[in-house]
Amino acid sequence: MPTFEGIDLNDSFVFGWIQESGSLLFDLEASVWPASRYYYEPKNNEYTCYRRASLRFFGFESVTGLRAQEQSPFTRDPDGSIDYGNIDQLEKTADGFIISGDFGQVKIVGGEVQFEIHA
Repeated sequence: MPTFEGIDLNDSFVFGWIQESGSLLFDLEASVWPASRYYYEPKNNEYTCYRRASLRFFGFESVTGLRAQEQSPFTRDPDGSIDYGNIDQLEKTADGFIISGDFGQVKIVGGEVQFEIHA
């Protein structure tokens, strides 16, 4: 998907997710590479450029396979923050999307996806 050019979701960290009526939102620290318009030089202690981002699915018919946050494995970083691993797969399918990671093997029927970098 062109929206994700230069974005490595396998190296991005999931900070959490919220599913509300007709919307599924993942809060991320996205791994951004030079091919992306969102790229800037990494900080001295960073592997690449990392930026806060959101990945939002909306207008879908159904979502299956998403674990509750409190039932998902997480890592507590030295600074006290928690992350729920990476996004192992994001695929556009004929009838929607498949997204997977420690949060589950999630099938989204219908809808659209939006990716947004924050500050």
